[in-house]
Amino acid sequence: MDATLPKLERPMHLWRARIFASTWLCYAGFYFCRKPFYIVKSELGESFGWDAAALGLIGSVYLIAYTIGQFVAGWSGNKFGPRNILMGGMATSILCGIAFGTTNSLGTFVGFMALNGFAQATGWAGTVGTMGNWFRRHERGTVMGFWATCYQWGGVFANGLAAWALGALGFKYSFFAGSLVLLFVLIFFFFNQRNQPEDVGLELNDAKEEDDGGDGSWSRSVITTVLLVGVFYFFVKFIRYALWSWVPFFLSRNYGMEGDDAGYLSTVFDLAGVGGVVAAGFVSDRFFGGRRAKVSFILLLAMVAATVVMYTAGQSALLLFAISLGLVGFSLYGPDALMTGAAAQDIGGKHATLAAGIINGMGSIGSVAQEFVIGSLYESGEGALGPIFAMLVVAALLAAASLAVVLVRNRMGISDV
Repeated sequence: MDATLPKLERPMHLWRARIFASTWLCYAGFYFCRKPFYIVKSELGESFGWDAAALGLIGSVYLIAYTIGQFVAGWSGNKFGPRNILMGGMATSILCGIAFGTTNSLGTFVGFMALNGFAQATGWAGTVGTMGNWFRRHERGTVMGFWATCYQWGGVFANGLAAWALGALGFKYSFFAGSLVLLFVLIFFFFNQRNQPEDVGLELNDAKEEDDGGDGSWSRSVITTVLLVGVFYFFVKFIRYALWSWVPFFLSRNYGMEGDDAGYLSTVFDLAGVGGVVAAGFVSDRFFGGRRAKVSFILLLAMVAATVVMYTAGQSALLLFAISLGLVGFSLYGPDALMTGAAAQDIGGKHATLAAGIINGMGSIGSVAQEFVIGSLYESGEGALGPIFAMLVVAALLAAASLAVVLVRNRMGISDV
C-alpha cells in the first residue's frame, strides 16, 4: 500500500509536525481546566460548607453536559470546521476556570461546570477530525498511538499542577493556573493548526476507500459500524471512569492508604496506559495492515483477564490490586485510543469529526452511568469490592462482544475496521 502513494514533500512534513503538536497540546491542555475540581474537591467543601451531595451534583452536571456536548461537537465540528469549534471550546473553558476560582456560590459553580462540560466536549472530536485530515490510513495506527498519549500525560501533568497550586497558594489558584496553561496552548494552537492540507495549498493524496453515498454521506453499513463502536466505547469508558473516579477512594477506604499515597498509586492506571496506546497503534499498522478492531479485540480479551484477576485476588491483596490495575490500564487504553481515534477516522472518512463525536458521546454515557452504578453497589454492599469488580468483568466482556460483532462484519465484507 505504501508503494502506491507518492512521497510527501517537505512542506507537508513540516505542517504535519505542527498539526500533531498543536492538537496534542490542545487535548492535553483541556485537562488543565478539567482536573482541578477533582483535586480540590475536599477543600471546596470545607471552605464553602458544601456537603458530599452538593459536590456530587457538581460532578454529575459536568459529566451530563460533557456527554450531550460530544454529540453537538461532532455535528458542529463537521459543519463549521474543527478549528473554530476547538478555539471556542478552549476560550470558554479558560473563562470557566477563572469563574471557578472567583465564585463561592453553589448555583454559579454548577452553572459554569455545565458550561465547562460543553466546552470540554469540543476537544476529542475536533482534534481527532483534524488529525484524520492530515494523516493517511496506513500510518494512522502508529501516529495516533503516539498522539493519543495526550490524555494520559495531560491528566498526569494537570493533576500535578493543580496539587502544587493547592498546597502552595490555595485551591483558587489551582483553577487559575490551569486556565493560564490552556491560554498558552490556545495561542500556540491559533498559529499552528489548520483543518486540512488544502487550507495551506497542499494535498495529502490518501488512497483510502470511503464507503459513502457518492456525495460524502454515510451508507447504512457505516452508520451501523459507528454505532457498534459507540456501544463498545460505552463499556470501555464505563470501566475507565469507574477506575479514575473510585480507585483513590477504594485505596483509602478499603486498603487503608493515606489520601496522597492513594492518589499517587492510582496513577499506575494511566501510566501503564501510555505503553498500551503506543504498542496498540504500532502493532495495528505493522502487523495487522491497519485493522484496528482485531488488535483491539485481542487487547480486550487481556482486559477481561485483568479484571478477573482484580476480582479474584485484588480484593484482599494491595499488591495484586495494583498489578491488576496496571494491566487493565495497558489493555484498556490501546483499544480506547485505536477505536475512537484511528478507527473513527477510517470509518468516518471525510466526516471523521462527526464519527469521533458520536462514538465518544456514546462512550460518555457510560462515564455518567458508572457514577450511579458503582456508588449504589458500594453502599448496598456495605463497602465490599466484590460486586464492583464483578461489574467491571461484565463490562469488559460486553466491550469485547461488541467488537466481536465488528470483526464478523469485517469478514463478511460489510465493514473494514
